[in-house]
Amino acid sequence: MKKTVIFLLILLVAQTAKAQLFSKERILNRANIDQKTLSWGYYLGFNNYDYYFDYKEQNQGDNTDILVTGETGFNVGLLGNLRISNYFDLRLEPGLSFTKRNLVFPGFTDPKDNLREVKATYIHIPLLLKVSTKRLNNIKPFLIGGFSTSFNLASNEDNPEDNATGTFRSTSSNFSYELGFGIDIYLYYFKFTPSIRGVFGLNDQLVRDKNPNSGWTKNIEKMTSRGVFINFTIQ
Repeated sequence: MKKTVIFLLILLVAQTAKAQLFSKERILNRANIDQKTLSWGYYLGFNNYDYYFDYKEQNQGDNTDILVTGETGFNVGLLGNLRISNYFDLRLEPGLSFTKRNLVFPGFTDPKDNLREVKATYIHIPLLLKVSTKRLNNIKPFLIGGFSTSFNLASNEDNPEDNATGTFRSTSSNFSYELGFGIDIYLYYFKFTPSIRGVFGLNDQLVRDKNPNSGWTKNIEKMTSRGVFINFTIQ
């Protein structure tokens, strides 16, 4: 699903760019929309999260890695844009992200022990710098990057139960950096922007089990989130 959506997004961007670069049509849609100092919009999109683990001990040849499979989730949120110049914008994109990850732990044979379904609801607040090219007819490609904080409403951080009773716990407050690219497409009534970016966690998000010899958490040095966002924005 994720690969299909990414392929369709790239195809859309390529076809739009080709049409705008080689079309003889020169009428500019929404010619002054980028001159506003402050503007707003909203976005909908998809996400796919997983976890990256650093281990205290890694035995060569042994299957000791935790297997993580992410399921496609969705994003919804608002956009606030501050124009700095013709090529630079500062953006705040608060929103909600819903996702699910499945963790399979080695060393267990019983499904109730080796599988943890980890659902997450993030209040996601990124502050991003958008660096654009010169507008080409009715398109404008850009790069985007910055930092974000997120609050996981389903983290179980304060839950007294742990993996011994089937509860996987993570931190509620997390910090990340983000990098991506997109393309502004100027339509007759509004500006439509497909974009894709990676989200890379910075802090250790694992809440360890109370038992220091826990088979689920004892060998984990650090656990961070990684994700891919595909958003469609309207301004």
